Amino acid sequence: MLPPLIPRSRLFGNPCRFGPQLSPDGMRIAWLAPDEGVINICVAGIDMKNARFVSRDRDSGIYIYLWAKDSRHLFFLRDDRGNENRRIFLANLENDEIRELSPFEGIRVQQVITDRHFPNEVMFGMNLRDRRCFDLYRYNIETTDLILEQKNPGNYISWVTDNSFRVRGALAAEPDGGRTLLIRKNTLTQPETIMTWGPDDTQIIHGFTGDDESVYISDNADSNTTCLYRLALNESGKTALISDPDADIAYLMIDPRSHEVQAVSWIKDRLRWESLDPAIAADFSNLTKAHAGQYVVVSRDQLDRRWLVVYFSDVEPGTYFLYDRETRTASHLFASFPTLSDFRLANSRPLEITSRDGLKLTCYLTLPPGLEPRHLPLVINVHGGPWARNQWQYEPEVQWLANRGYACLQVNFRGSSGFGKKFLNAGNREWGRKMHWDLLDALDWTIREEIADPDRICIYGRSYGGYAALAGLTFFPERFACGIDAMGPSNLITLLNATPAYWSTEKAKLRHRIGNEELEQEFLRSRSPLFFADKVRAPLLIAHGANDPRVKQAESDGMVAEIRKNNGKVEFLVFPDEGHELLKPRNRLRFYAAAEEFLAEHLGGRIEPVSLAERSIST
Repeated sequence: MLPPLIPRSRLFGNPCRFGPQLSPDGMRIAWLAPDEGVINICVAGIDMKNARFVSRDRDSGIYIYLWAKDSRHLFFLRDDRGNENRRIFLANLENDEIRELSPFEGIRVQQVITDRHFPNEVMFGMNLRDRRCFDLYRYNIETTDLILEQKNPGNYISWVTDNSFRVRGALAAEPDGGRTLLIRKNTLTQPETIMTWGPDDTQIIHGFTGDDESVYISDNADSNTTCLYRLALNESGKTALISDPDADIAYLMIDPRSHEVQAVSWIKDRLRWESLDPAIAADFSNLTKAHAGQYVVVSRDQLDRRWLVVYFSDVEPGTYFLYDRETRTASHLFASFPTLSDFRLANSRPLEITSRDGLKLTCYLTLPPGLEPRHLPLVINVHGGPWARNQWQYEPEVQWLANRGYACLQVNFRGSSGFGKKFLNAGNREWGRKMHWDLLDALDWTIREEIADPDRICIYGRSYGGYAALAGLTFFPERFACGIDAMGPSNLITLLNATPAYWSTEKAKLRHRIGNEELEQEFLRSRSPLFFADKVRAPLLIAHGANDPRVKQAESDGMVAEIRKNNGKVEFLVFPDEGHELLKPRNRLRFYAAAEEFLAEHLGGRIEPVSLAERSIST
């Protein structure tokens, strides 16, 4: 027997509190919380007393922020109704003044950089001069001066600063989709090529070492999975520090004072840490004992006396602790979703399933608690990206599906990140083909094991996952009883033609991984569900944000029109005040209420009654 229904408002409403950060001086904590239903920044003392909101957004909310190094100001980014043209603001904690640092229409801010030795300054990228690329600007909090620090020649993706807050280099895009790291070996020289990578390689620049003589990087140029290196700027080259043969590096811990790497983590099926610094070995041991579940240190003060730590698992959305390194004690701060503790959540089981051509697919299967795991209706929940991955963690959609009586299958299909270069690049040019075959192979495993009812399968996803839902119902229409597509592309030609101007440095890599919209239109048509809409036989629910800059609403408009022209059954939900994500709780609740009714009708699961406020506007 299934446990009681978990209200959609508990699963898809705003968290109570999340995303905390310590002030650099370690005396205050900031976090994100709903204020009149909109996510804003809240600040309190280290004892969590006298909390107050320091931002006042009343639209989509604030999700990106960081402390100024003076501990008296906060920077935050916000856009307009999901259009992702993020602008940067400065909140003064002493007088509650909010100042916009980028008061320009149609621009986007990214890569905000601060330095503890320059507490009154910040640098950030902004595409003011040319919408296709980001120049670097320096802003002084005290004088309010905004100056152009470095001009982008056109192909720079991100900037690298040293420990004196000087711009020393950049990561640049190459015409073939590869990357080049350019570094000034000293402040008097011009940038030199230090490393080059091909389009199939992965690289992350972690920053300078404390002596400014080397740079930490992770890459897989000489290996399958990423390895952490110290890359010297003299002739000694790069020194391998640590790697794992089965997974790419996930998170690093870097000492805020010495800039030395202290710990590294990987995620194959679950998160695993390895300490490189004996000085934190006792801290890791204490954190392991303080609370159950995986953990990540999300924030540290400048003197490294205090850490903010989040614990999470498949049934725990996130519980935060303040860890004092001097006393070796961890104090509970808050849980993101405390009201979920009243309900029984479903465990997710990691699986390794072999594809038809021998690839190992890391999957997660979540079964509805209280039901015999035989011949269940199943939703295959396809992740977006597609160069991303599923993890062993709390997922509100997964818990919602299991609570309503559905098995939920998550598949890290080829092209997913985190499993090495060969696995990632096995997805190149395989949209709608081998990437989708992996989904079917994992699905077939659940059918052979008699877990899933083959006649009651839904394919659902967002972004690339939405594309996969459309591909499933067009290229493999006999396999699915229904599908749900949220913000998914239907035409790969128009998807690539309509990328935002500031994606110019990513265009070559997109063409390498998907196809060339100028030279390979016939190939891309063969992988685009829009041109096979007449094959759709199963009912389909499509949702889209009208302001989506990544996947334009026209992708869904065209698919809906073609299906209706062929007398197919499709419901269409448009959210005029959203972009690529549903950030407003009322819109999330409307979407999931409609999806819940849709699944109940076509797969037979249970449903929470839909309120009048949750009735979405359909077209």
